[in-house]
Amino acid sequence: MNQKDLERFDMQQPPRRTAWYLRPLTFLLSAPDVLLHKTKITKTRTEGLKPPYLLLCNHNAFLDFKVATVATFPHRANYIVAIDGFIGREKLLRMVGCICKRKFTNDIMLIRQIRKTIQNGDICMIYPEARYSLCGTTAVLPASLGALCKFLKVPVVTLICHGHHINSPFWNLHSRHVKPTEAELTLLFTPQELEASSADEINSRLVEAFQYDEYAWQKQRGIRVKYPARAEGLEKVLYQCPHCRAEYRMASKGANLFCSACGKTWRYTELGELQAEQGETEFSHIPDWYEWERENVRREVEDGTYDSGELPVTVRSLPNAKRFILLGEGILRHDMDGFAVRGTDGDGDPFEMVKPVESLYSCHIEYEYLGKFGDCVDLNTLEDTWYIYPRDCGFSVTKMALATEELYRKWRRDQGRPCKPGLA
Repeated sequence: MNQKDLERFDMQQPPRRTAWYLRPLTFLLSAPDVLLHKTKITKTRTEGLKPPYLLLCNHNAFLDFKVATVATFPHRANYIVAIDGFIGREKLLRMVGCICKRKFTNDIMLIRQIRKTIQNGDICMIYPEARYSLCGTTAVLPASLGALCKFLKVPVVTLICHGHHINSPFWNLHSRHVKPTEAELTLLFTPQELEASSADEINSRLVEAFQYDEYAWQKQRGIRVKYPARAEGLEKVLYQCPHCRAEYRMASKGANLFCSACGKTWRYTELGELQAEQGETEFSHIPDWYEWERENVRREVEDGTYDSGELPVTVRSLPNAKRFILLGEGILRHDMDGFAVRGTDGDGDPFEMVKPVESLYSCHIEYEYLGKFGDCVDLNTLEDTWYIYPRDCGFSVTKMALATEELYRKWRRDQGRPCKPGLA
């Protein structure tokens, strides 16, 4: 298979304004779920707000898009959507205003598409975390966000949703039928306020606006999740046992999370907390356990010992929005130098993708992607997206995601340009 001959997604096609007859349709497709979850949308400083403006949204579940559609109706919007969202429905997504993006790439064309949306007098909707939150807390934001806001010179609005991760967590997408959920639509900056603020000041305000914790929200609201299998999949995020410190030995069944190495078990309560069946509860709050794992990865990075080893992988390519193409079998290594994927395709031809540390401030991972391929990490160039599936290798893609961020932060510190809190 000659990669050069593959048709590539046309990233240069100008964004389309949503046809007038599709605007009520998008609302009708979104409103039932918003009503089902009794979502309360609170608006702050939005009196008289009209497009064009930049809408920055947090990202926890597909319900985010539906709430955003209802919150901005009847105005037109263009949505930044990752290329896998276009699979098999490129024409439809373009018609409703979607703009394609390959995750965690520096894409000048995307800036032009965003600017065109603003020039058309519409809303440009961006999910700057660039992925679903792994455990219902804020993911790192790109440091270029403040400069983008100043460049566009239009109002900056945030939409922060609460409850969507609790309803359908990234590690197990089954709906828990959580209600009510909440959303806050806030005018953060007027054009005049943008002009009077530096990019750093804008970034600081954005980081503050994007602070959220779904599990703290659930507890504060007293929302109970009675779904009997509510813990299943949680081991994807909480991959290291805090009792014996074994990695990749966590498992789950029903409402229980347990370590197969030492046998310790935690119950995932209806209020979203963890309780040890015996002995000390090391972390009752799920994000605290996750951040403890991050600290352990950071220590490996600082010591210069982080190394996934050579992992056998299957690689699937997504050069366009038609379908995944089986590229072949290979080896993935993630270490102090970054990512390296090498292998051979079905014709025996070699393939390779190398992503050095400085090229990625974060990365996108999936759990049980499409319900049939398993966990994966996806790496992108401007022309292709590779979904890379480790095979029976005893490693965690969650650890890879944490390590990517910590490696980048170390690289920035070594360059004398440390990352600011909450930013890449």
